Amino acid sequence: MKNILIIGSTGQIGSELTMKLRGIYGGDHVVAGYIPGAEPKGALLESGPSAIVDITNEQQIAETVSRYRIDTIYNLAALLSAVAEKKPQLAWKIGMGGLFNVLEVAREMGCAVFTPSSIGVFGNNTPKDKTPQDTIRNPRTMYGVTKVSGELLSDYYFIRFGVDTRSVRFPGLISYVTPPGGGTTDYAVDIYYSAAKGEKFICPIAAGTFMDMMYMPDALRAAIEIMEADSSKFVHRNSFNIASMSFDPEIIYHNIKKYVPNFEMEYQVDPLRQAIAESWPNSLDDTCAREEWGWKPEYDLDTMTKDMLQKLGEKYKK
Repeated sequence: MKNILIIGSTGQIGSELTMKLRGIYGGDHVVAGYIPGAEPKGALLESGPSAIVDITNEQQIAETVSRYRIDTIYNLAALLSAVAEKKPQLAWKIGMGGLFNVLEVAREMGCAVFTPSSIGVFGNNTPKDKTPQDTIRNPRTMYGVTKVSGELLSDYYFIRFGVDTRSVRFPGLISYVTPPGGGTTDYAVDIYYSAAKGEKFICPIAAGTFMDMMYMPDALRAAIEIMEADSSKFVHRNSFNIASMSFDPEIIYHNIKKYVPNFEMEYQVDPLRQAIAESWPNSLDDTCAREEWGWKPEYDLDTMTKDMLQKLGEKYKK
Protein backbone atom coordinates (compact mmCIF):
# COMPACT_ATOMS: atom_id res chain seq x y z
CA MET A 1 0.00 0.00 0.00
CA LYS A 2 1.39 3.37 -1.09
CA ASN A 3 -1.60 5.64 -1.76
CA ILE A 4 -4.83 4.71 -0.04
CA LEU A 5 -8.45 5.86 -0.47
CA ILE A 6 -10.89 5.22 2.35
CA ILE A 7 -14.53 5.43 1.27
CA GLY A 8 -16.71 6.07 4.30
CA SER A 9 -13.84 7.67 6.22
CA THR A 10 -16.05 9.44 8.77
CA GLY A 11 -17.94 6.31 9.87
CA GLN A 12 -17.41 4.06 12.88
CA ILE A 13 -14.48 2.14 11.38
CA GLY A 14 -13.31 4.69 8.83
CA SER A 15 -12.66 7.54 11.24
CA GLU A 16 -10.22 5.41 13.24
CA LEU A 17 -8.75 3.44 10.34
CA THR A 18 -7.91 6.63 8.42
CA MET A 19 -5.89 7.98 11.35
CA LYS A 20 -4.20 4.62 11.93
CA LEU A 21 -3.15 4.33 8.28
CA ARG A 22 -1.92 7.93 8.20
CA GLY A 23 0.25 7.11 11.20
CA ILE A 24 1.81 4.21 9.28
CA TYR A 25 2.03 5.51 5.69
CA GLY A 26 2.04 9.28 6.22
CA GLY A 27 -0.84 11.73 6.10
CA ASP A 28 -0.39 12.70 2.47
CA HIS A 29 -0.77 9.07 1.34
CA VAL A 30 -4.23 8.41 2.82
CA VAL A 31 -7.27 10.17 1.31
CA ALA A 32 -10.40 10.48 3.44
CA GLY A 33 -13.38 9.95 1.15
CA TYR A 34 -16.69 11.34 2.45
CA ILE A 35 -20.17 12.37 1.38
CA PRO A 36 -21.66 15.86 1.92
CA GLY A 37 -23.21 16.03 5.37
CA ALA A 38 -20.59 13.68 6.81
CA GLU A 39 -17.49 15.80 6.36
CA PRO A 40 -14.25 15.01 8.22
CA LYS A 41 -13.53 17.28 11.18
CA GLY A 42 -10.70 18.01 13.58
CA ALA A 43 -7.65 15.77 13.27
CA LEU A 44 -9.29 13.72 10.53
CA LEU A 45 -9.63 16.83 8.37
CA GLU A 46 -6.27 18.37 9.26
CA SER A 47 -3.98 15.33 9.06
CA GLY A 48 -4.29 14.59 5.32
CA PRO A 49 -6.22 15.09 2.09
CA SER A 50 -9.96 14.54 1.79
CA ALA A 51 -12.32 14.29 -1.18
CA ILE A 52 -16.05 13.91 -1.83
CA VAL A 53 -16.48 10.27 -2.86
CA ASP A 54 -20.05 9.00 -3.13
CA ILE A 55 -19.84 5.24 -3.59
CA THR A 56 -22.90 5.31 -5.86
CA ASN A 57 -21.00 7.56 -8.29
CA GLU A 58 -18.44 5.49 -10.23
CA GLN A 59 -17.02 8.50 -12.08
CA GLN A 60 -16.36 10.30 -8.78
CA ILE A 61 -14.49 7.26 -7.45
CA ALA A 62 -12.43 6.98 -10.65
CA GLU A 63 -11.53 10.68 -10.66
CA THR A 64 -10.32 10.51 -7.05
CA VAL A 65 -8.30 7.36 -7.70
CA SER A 66 -6.67 9.03 -10.70
CA ARG A 67 -5.99 12.37 -8.97
CA TYR A 68 -4.28 10.82 -5.95
CA ARG A 69 -2.71 7.82 -7.76
CA ILE A 70 -4.53 5.42 -5.46
CA ASP A 71 -3.39 1.77 -5.38
CA THR A 72 -5.52 0.51 -2.45
CA ILE A 73 -9.20 1.20 -1.70
CA TYR A 74 -10.82 0.53 1.66
CA ASN A 75 -14.54 0.35 0.90
CA LEU A 76 -16.30 0.98 4.22
CA ALA A 77 -19.59 2.44 2.97
CA ALA A 78 -22.61 0.50 4.28
CA LEU A 79 -25.82 0.77 6.28
CA LEU A 80 -25.59 -1.16 9.54
CA SER A 81 -27.86 -4.13 10.21
CA ALA A 82 -30.82 -2.62 12.07
CA VAL A 83 -30.85 0.49 9.86
CA ALA A 84 -30.68 -1.64 6.71
CA GLU A 85 -33.84 -3.51 7.73
CA LYS A 86 -35.69 -0.19 7.72
CA LYS A 87 -34.15 0.93 4.40
CA PRO A 88 -33.48 -2.27 2.42
CA GLN A 89 -33.45 -0.62 -1.02
CA LEU A 90 -30.85 1.93 0.08
CA ALA A 91 -28.83 -0.81 1.80
CA TRP A 92 -28.65 -2.75 -1.49
CA LYS A 93 -27.82 0.38 -3.51
CA ILE A 94 -24.88 1.23 -1.23
CA GLY A 95 -23.78 -2.31 -0.37
CA MET A 96 -23.94 -3.89 -3.81
CA GLY A 97 -24.24 -1.09 -6.36
CA GLY A 98 -21.49 0.76 -4.56
CA LEU A 99 -19.22 -2.28 -4.35
CA PHE A 100 -19.73 -2.92 -8.07
CA ASN A 101 -18.58 0.64 -8.79
CA VAL A 102 -15.48 0.22 -6.61
CA LEU A 103 -14.55 -3.10 -8.22
CA GLU A 104 -14.98 -1.70 -11.72
CA VAL A 105 -12.67 1.23 -10.92
CA ALA A 106 -10.20 -1.19 -9.32
CA ARG A 107 -10.28 -3.41 -12.42
CA GLU A 108 -9.67 -0.49 -14.76
CA MET A 109 -7.04 1.27 -12.64
CA GLY A 110 -5.18 -1.59 -10.95
CA CYS A 111 -6.21 -1.12 -7.31
CA ALA A 112 -6.40 -3.61 -4.45
CA VAL A 113 -9.73 -3.54 -2.57
CA PHE A 114 -10.70 -4.24 1.05
CA THR A 115 -14.44 -4.57 1.68
CA PRO A 116 -15.38 -5.74 5.18
CA SER A 117 -17.83 -8.56 5.55
CA SER A 118 -19.59 -9.52 8.77
CA ILE A 119 -20.93 -12.25 11.03
CA GLY A 120 -24.20 -11.11 9.44
CA VAL A 121 -23.50 -13.43 6.48
CA PHE A 122 -24.55 -16.37 8.63
CA GLY A 123 -28.14 -17.39 9.34
CA ASN A 124 -30.31 -19.78 11.33
CA ASN A 125 -29.01 -22.91 9.54
CA THR A 126 -25.35 -22.12 10.25
CA PRO A 127 -23.57 -23.98 13.09
CA LYS A 128 -23.87 -21.61 16.06
CA ASP A 129 -20.71 -22.42 18.02
CA LYS A 130 -17.24 -22.08 16.51
CA THR A 131 -18.85 -21.38 13.13
CA PRO A 132 -16.46 -22.75 10.47
CA GLN A 133 -14.80 -20.63 7.79
CA ASP A 134 -16.53 -22.60 5.04
CA THR A 135 -20.17 -23.28 5.88
CA ILE A 136 -23.67 -22.40 4.77
CA ARG A 137 -24.39 -18.67 4.56
CA ASN A 138 -28.14 -18.02 4.53
CA PRO A 139 -28.82 -14.63 6.14
CA ARG A 140 -32.34 -13.35 6.63
CA THR A 141 -31.45 -9.65 6.75
CA MET A 142 -30.73 -7.25 3.90
CA TYR A 143 -27.42 -6.40 5.61
CA GLY A 144 -26.42 -10.07 5.54
CA VAL A 145 -27.64 -10.53 1.97
CA THR A 146 -25.44 -7.66 0.76
CA LYS A 147 -22.45 -9.02 2.68
CA VAL A 148 -22.76 -12.55 1.23
CA SER A 149 -23.27 -11.08 -2.24
CA GLY A 150 -20.27 -8.82 -1.67
CA GLU A 151 -18.05 -11.76 -0.76
CA LEU A 152 -19.10 -13.60 -3.93
CA LEU A 153 -18.70 -10.55 -6.17
CA SER A 154 -15.27 -9.78 -4.72
CA ASP A 155 -14.14 -13.35 -5.31
CA TYR A 156 -15.49 -13.15 -8.87
CA TYR A 157 -13.48 -10.02 -9.62
CA PHE A 158 -10.33 -11.73 -8.33
CA ILE A 159 -10.91 -14.94 -10.29
CA ARG A 160 -12.21 -13.31 -13.49
CA PHE A 161 -10.18 -10.09 -13.66
CA GLY A 162 -7.31 -10.54 -11.20
CA VAL A 163 -8.42 -7.70 -8.91
CA ASP A 164 -6.65 -8.11 -5.55
CA THR A 165 -9.74 -8.30 -3.32
CA ARG A 166 -9.44 -9.20 0.38
CA SER A 167 -11.73 -9.00 3.39
CA VAL A 168 -12.55 -10.15 6.89
CA ARG A 169 -15.85 -10.96 8.58
CA PHE A 170 -16.02 -8.46 11.40
CA PRO A 171 -17.86 -9.40 14.58
CA GLY A 172 -19.48 -6.66 16.64
CA LEU A 173 -16.99 -3.80 17.04
CA ILE A 174 -16.55 -1.87 20.28
CA SER A 175 -14.97 1.60 20.34
CA TYR A 176 -14.75 4.65 22.59
CA VAL A 177 -14.10 7.02 19.65
CA THR A 178 -17.22 6.93 17.47
CA PRO A 179 -20.75 6.59 18.92
CA PRO A 180 -22.84 3.58 17.84
CA GLY A 181 -24.69 3.85 14.55
CA GLY A 182 -27.55 1.34 14.45
CA GLY A 183 -25.92 -2.07 14.54
CA THR A 184 -27.32 -5.12 16.32
CA THR A 185 -24.14 -5.51 18.38
CA ASP A 186 -24.06 -1.82 19.37
CA TYR A 187 -25.53 -2.56 22.79
CA ALA A 188 -22.01 -3.66 23.74
CA VAL A 189 -20.80 -0.14 22.95
CA ASP A 190 -23.76 1.67 24.54
CA ILE A 191 -23.32 -0.20 27.81
CA TYR A 192 -19.85 1.31 28.35
CA TYR A 193 -21.13 4.81 27.61
CA SER A 194 -23.88 4.36 30.22
CA ALA A 195 -21.39 3.07 32.78
CA ALA A 196 -19.00 5.95 32.16
CA LYS A 197 -21.82 8.50 32.50
CA GLY A 198 -23.18 6.90 35.69
CA GLU A 199 -26.49 6.03 34.02
CA LYS A 200 -28.61 2.88 34.17
CA PHE A 201 -28.27 0.86 30.96
CA ILE A 202 -31.42 -0.27 29.12
CA CYS A 203 -30.39 -3.41 27.25
CA PRO A 204 -32.18 -4.18 23.94
CA ILE A 205 -30.72 -7.71 23.69
CA ALA A 206 -31.95 -10.57 25.91
CA ALA A 207 -29.81 -12.31 28.51
CA GLY A 208 -28.23 -15.48 27.15
CA THR A 209 -27.79 -14.07 23.64
CA PHE A 210 -24.14 -14.67 22.76
CA MET A 211 -22.43 -12.84 19.89
CA ASP A 212 -18.83 -12.49 18.76
CA MET A 213 -17.30 -9.10 19.58
CA MET A 214 -13.96 -7.36 19.01
CA TYR A 215 -12.24 -4.26 20.36
CA MET A 216 -11.64 -1.67 17.65
CA PRO A 217 -7.80 -1.68 17.92
CA ASP A 218 -7.81 -5.37 16.97
CA ALA A 219 -10.25 -4.74 14.11
CA LEU A 220 -8.06 -1.96 12.69
CA ARG A 221 -5.01 -4.22 12.85
CA ALA A 222 -6.87 -6.98 11.03
CA ALA A 223 -7.92 -4.62 8.22
CA ILE A 224 -4.34 -3.45 7.76
CA GLU A 225 -2.55 -6.76 8.24
CA ILE A 226 -4.67 -8.64 5.70
CA MET A 227 -3.86 -6.01 3.05
CA GLU A 228 -0.15 -6.21 3.89
CA ALA A 229 -0.10 -10.03 3.96
CA ASP A 230 1.62 -12.28 1.41
CA SER A 231 -1.35 -13.42 -0.67
CA SER A 232 0.55 -16.43 -2.02
CA LYS A 233 -0.35 -18.15 1.26
CA PHE A 234 -4.07 -17.46 0.87
CA VAL A 235 -6.49 -20.32 0.40
CA HIS A 236 -9.39 -17.93 1.05
CA ARG A 237 -9.86 -14.24 0.24
CA ASN A 238 -13.42 -13.10 0.72
CA SER A 239 -13.91 -13.43 3.52
CA PHE A 240 -11.94 -14.59 6.58
CA ASN A 241 -13.55 -15.30 9.94
CA ILE A 242 -11.74 -13.33 12.65
CA ALA A 243 -12.55 -13.67 16.35
CA SER A 244 -11.58 -12.23 19.70
CA MET A 245 -14.28 -12.76 22.36
CA SER A 246 -17.87 -13.96 22.74
CA PHE A 247 -20.29 -12.93 25.50
CA ASP A 248 -23.92 -12.23 26.35
CA PRO A 249 -25.28 -9.09 28.07
CA GLU A 250 -24.98 -10.59 31.56
CA ILE A 251 -21.29 -11.38 31.13
CA ILE A 252 -20.34 -7.91 29.94
CA TYR A 253 -22.54 -6.31 32.61
CA HIS A 254 -20.84 -8.20 35.43
CA ASN A 255 -17.41 -7.49 33.96
CA ILE A 256 -18.15 -3.76 34.03
CA LYS A 257 -19.50 -4.01 37.61
CA LYS A 258 -16.06 -5.16 38.76
CA TYR A 259 -14.87 -1.62 38.00
CA VAL A 260 -18.15 0.32 38.44
CA PRO A 261 -19.83 -1.44 41.40
CA ASN A 262 -22.97 0.74 41.39
CA PHE A 263 -23.68 0.21 37.69
CA GLU A 264 -27.25 -0.96 36.94
CA MET A 265 -28.87 -2.60 33.92
CA GLU A 266 -32.41 -3.61 32.99
CA TYR A 267 -33.82 -5.31 29.90
CA GLN A 268 -36.19 -3.83 27.32
CA VAL A 269 -35.69 -6.22 24.42
CA ASP A 270 -35.98 -4.77 20.89
CA PRO A 271 -37.73 -7.48 18.83
CA LEU A 272 -36.01 -6.49 15.57
CA ARG A 273 -32.48 -6.50 16.99
CA GLN A 274 -33.15 -9.62 19.04
CA ALA A 275 -34.33 -11.54 15.96
CA ILE A 276 -31.20 -10.48 14.07
CA ALA A 277 -28.95 -11.42 17.00
CA GLU A 278 -30.52 -14.87 17.31
CA SER A 279 -29.80 -15.58 13.64
CA TRP A 280 -26.09 -14.91 14.09
CA PRO A 281 -23.38 -17.23 15.45
CA ASN A 282 -22.46 -17.44 19.13
CA SER A 283 -18.78 -17.65 18.18
CA LEU A 284 -16.54 -17.98 15.10
CA ASP A 285 -13.68 -20.34 14.27
CA ASP A 286 -10.87 -18.14 12.93
CA THR A 287 -8.30 -20.90 12.32
CA CYS A 288 -7.95 -20.06 8.62
CA ALA A 289 -7.08 -16.41 9.29
CA ARG A 290 -4.52 -17.48 11.88
CA GLU A 291 -2.91 -20.00 9.51
CA GLU A 292 -3.07 -18.06 6.23
CA TRP A 293 -1.94 -14.59 7.35
CA GLY A 294 -1.06 -14.79 11.03
CA TRP A 295 -4.16 -13.24 12.60
CA LYS A 296 -4.12 -13.02 16.41
CA PRO A 297 -6.22 -10.74 18.69
CA GLU A 298 -4.55 -8.76 21.48
CA TYR A 299 -7.60 -7.88 23.63
CA ASP A 300 -9.98 -10.02 25.68
CA LEU A 301 -13.11 -8.85 27.52
CA ASP A 302 -11.37 -7.73 30.69
CA THR A 303 -8.52 -5.81 29.03
CA MET A 304 -11.07 -4.15 26.72
CA THR A 305 -13.34 -3.20 29.63
CA LYS A 306 -10.52 -1.55 31.56
CA ASP A 307 -9.41 0.43 28.50
CA MET A 308 -12.94 1.46 27.48
CA LEU A 309 -13.84 2.71 30.95
CA GLN A 310 -10.56 4.59 31.27
CA LYS A 311 -10.87 6.28 27.86
CA LEU A 312 -14.57 7.14 28.26
CA GLY A 313 -13.92 8.40 31.78
CA GLU A 314 -11.33 10.79 30.38
CA LYS A 315 -13.75 11.89 27.64
CA TYR A 316 -16.57 12.77 30.05
CA LYS A 317 -14.31 14.57 32.53
CA LYS A 318 -13.45 17.14 29.84
